[in-house]
Amino acid sequence: MLRLLNIEFIKLWNNRSSKFLIFCYFGLLISIALFASIKFNIGPIKFHLADMGIFSFPYIWHFNTFVAALFKLFLAIVIVSMVANEYSNKTLKQNLIDGLSKKEFLASKFLTVVVFSVISTLFVFVVSLILGLIFSDYNEIPIIFSDLEYLIAYLVKLIGFFSFCLFIGILIKRSAFALGFLFIWFLVVEIFPYLYVMSKYSKDLADKIFAFFPFGSMWNLIDEPGSRLNAVQSLANQVGEDISYDYAVHWYEIVIVLVWTVIFVRLSYWLLKKRDL
Repeated sequence: MLRLLNIEFIKLWNNRSSKFLIFCYFGLLISIALFASIKFNIGPIKFHLADMGIFSFPYIWHFNTFVAALFKLFLAIVIVSMVANEYSNKTLKQNLIDGLSKKEFLASKFLTVVVFSVISTLFVFVVSLILGLIFSDYNEIPIIFSDLEYLIAYLVKLIGFFSFCLFIGILIKRSAFALGFLFIWFLVVEIFPYLYVMSKYSKDLADKIFAFFPFGSMWNLIDEPGSRLNAVQSLANQVGEDISYDYAVHWYEIVIVLVWTVIFVRLSYWLLKKRDL
């Protein structure tokens, strides 16, 4: 396992664009802290984002994992390029000639996906913990470490998404086309049909159906946190709107994403076995 990971990280470290994207990704995760310094002064209206409670425990786990998940495209490019470069540079064929089996090749890629996801999750945990300890009004241990299921959902979301990218990279073999295919899938297979079902029938039915699709299931793992803020809830109550939702992380949502992860890995291995490399 360590040998396979070492091979992949040597390849990534020697690739300038991959290094740049990885540093950008973790730099963006750190930039979440910039929210703490944002202040708006619009005439008599003045407010500080940190004062709105976005960095208070346990809400911070929900907010930071949701925001951090939006940056995952940077690592998605790395994952797709990592696979595409194997084909364009002929290193895949050379690795197989040198004795690396197709199963070991795929295992090395998937292990890299898991390691990136785990490191990212730990990174978000540390950044969130530091920000929470600085800005949160609640510093009791039980409160600090409640709602950590959002970190589990974040980890599963990253592994599922990067496994999808791994499969697309093996399927298309060209990074630009693979990323384009990913975007087309998002629009044609999930967004447009979702909008059609919602307009033809109901949003509730559309939500239930597309909760079983790859992007839909990953999105459902961490619901948007904005409407959960007390300030937003109070404003909604004043205008007579009820915007309370079920923000919990449900076990069946995690299972759906894990099932897709297994499907993507299995399909990737099937492609590698069937193809003449």
